[in-house]
Amino acid sequence: MNASADTLETIPMVEDEISADSPANSVIAVASRNVHLQHWQDILQANLEVAEQSPPLLVSGRLTKVTGLVMEAVGLRMAVGSTCIIQLPNNQVEAEVVGFSGDKLFLMPEVDVQGLVPGARVIPFESAGKAARPGQHRRTADLARHLPVGEMLLGRVLDGAGRPLDQHGPLPDGPTSALQSRPINPLDRAPIKEALDVGVRAINALLTVGRGQRMGLFAGSGVGKSILLGMMARYTTADVIVVGLIGERGREVKEFITDILGTEGLKRAVVVAAPADTSPLLRLQGAAYATTIAEFFRDQGKNVLLIMDSLTRYAMAQREIALAIGEPPATKGYPPSVFAKLPQLVERAGNGIDGGGSITAFYTVLTEGDDQQDPIADSARAILDGHIVLSRRLVEQGHYPAIEIEASISRAMNNLVSTAHFSQVQHFKLLYAHYQRNRDLISVGAYVQGSDPLLDEAILMHPRLSHFLRQDMHEADHFIESMNAFSSLFDQAN
Repeated sequence: MNASADTLETIPMVEDEISADSPANSVIAVASRNVHLQHWQDILQANLEVAEQSPPLLVSGRLTKVTGLVMEAVGLRMAVGSTCIIQLPNNQVEAEVVGFSGDKLFLMPEVDVQGLVPGARVIPFESAGKAARPGQHRRTADLARHLPVGEMLLGRVLDGAGRPLDQHGPLPDGPTSALQSRPINPLDRAPIKEALDVGVRAINALLTVGRGQRMGLFAGSGVGKSILLGMMARYTTADVIVVGLIGERGREVKEFITDILGTEGLKRAVVVAAPADTSPLLRLQGAAYATTIAEFFRDQGKNVLLIMDSLTRYAMAQREIALAIGEPPATKGYPPSVFAKLPQLVERAGNGIDGGGSITAFYTVLTEGDDQQDPIADSARAILDGHIVLSRRLVEQGHYPAIEIEASISRAMNNLVSTAHFSQVQHFKLLYAHYQRNRDLISVGAYVQGSDPLLDEAILMHPRLSHFLRQDMHEADHFIESMNAFSSLFDQAN
């Protein structure tokens, strides 16, 4: 703006030279003022163009405290859920705002905090080049991190921050999406009306799953849940498979990809891995990212199978964060925010609008000590559309998949099968459960045949019932085959 003073000297002061008695006084004065105004407008426009090309004002804060998993920063006003960058001498650490108290922000880093120093500079992620254009309004959820989505992710293995874990090079440029999506109006969701073939005989016939249903797989450690998930991943009729491996052992990631999913399965799959040795923030992001990818393909009209192993590790990651920022525990050490986060994640799956795609989701839930009343298991059972329970007792008998059929249920099944088939399923469960309750009497020879007609039928049918529930992991039994085999059980009995 200093150049403007010099420019003013070249402007002729026409008004001083005009005689007041001149008849053309008013016309010349107006022309002079217009020239003067236009000149200033040109200068202002030139300076505006220079200002637009200058870098934006960089607002930053500083790091004041690091305690365990949580960092404190001052000097910034940022929304909960937004991302920031902590600058180091030779590196930078990304962190997320997980809470605040007064002027202090509580940050959770994505990686280890080694190397951080007091007073380190904290910069909002949007100020580092991700800011919205002037006049562009953004939703609160859009302030959360955006990660890559799209067809280029098929066949890739990523971490919770969207970085490739495989050795196939960086991801190509493509669309991105926020980790927090808009909730679908419940009245706009398409109902569950179409059965889904998962390739497992016991589930197809006795626990029929609908396209767009959310099922829980309840199991303790070492009862074959990963094998069952792998069978469903290989044999389910879905356009895209999204696998979220959250909080599990790092060794299991490669085993699931190479041994269980396989090369052919990986071609139509996206794997998001956030093992147990990653930060709790990255584990939370991994679950949200896997769901975001599934939502993208659903919005493209595709039928998606979402497998998340496990929902319990997701809840534990949220518990770590909540306790670290001072939230009091409520139920067996779990803060209230844990039970608020679970339905927010699960409700993102399911059917889209009528005529659109779907997300059929299977979430594994770990039952510590095979306790089905664990707080997370109890909460998950209430918000899911059904549950499949795996039994350690069956594993010890060499029975695979170890589905405890009498304790499992599919809440959408009555809308997917005929009334006659549903009645046969109830009779199957009645016979199987009645045999299991009297198993000890039968094994020691204390039961006298004819005392209980229902038990007599259960003893007669049990070998066929047990054989029907068994299936080799390399054997696929598709929906029509499963239903025909189930009908033949009772045809033989008659």
